[in-house]
Amino acid sequence: MLKGVSRKEFDVVASWSVDRLGRSLLDLITMLQEFHSTGVDLYLHKQGINTTTPAGKALFGMLGVFAEFEREMIRDRVMAGLAVVKETGKNKHGEVVTLGRPKASAKVEAQIMELRSQGMGKLKIARTVGCGVSVVQRLVA
Repeated sequence: MLKGVSRKEFDVVASWSVDRLGRSLLDLITMLQEFHSTGVDLYLHKQGINTTTPAGKALFGMLGVFAEFEREMIRDRVMAGLAVVKETGKNKHGEVVTLGRPKASAKVEAQIMELRSQGMGKLKIARTVGCGVSVVQRLVA
C-alpha cells in the first residue's frame, strides 16, 4: 500500500480503523505526512474520519494518541500477568502455568544424544527423531 501511495496510484487510502495503520503516534503522523506529501488522503471507516478536512486531521491525531495509550495499557497488563506467573508459577485463576515451549521428552533427548554420539549431523538427527533442529542444537550444546 505504501508503495502505491509513493507512486500516486490512488487518491484515497481507506482503512477499517486507526489502530490498523501503525503502532505508535509517531508512525501514524509520519504515514499521514507521507500520504499528504503525495496528495493521497486517508479515510478511516470505523471512526468516520476523512483527512481531507482540517477537523479530520485533528481528530486523526487525537485517535492516534488514544490508540497508542490503549496499546501501552494492554502491554502493561500482559507484562504484569507474566511477572505473576514467573513469580508464583500460577495464573490469576490459580491454575499452574508453565511458560515457554514444551520440553522434549526424556526418550527423545536420549535418542538425540545416542545418534549424536554415533556421529550423525544435527539436521539428520532432527529428521530421524521428528523434532526441530533447535531442540537438537540445545541438547548438543
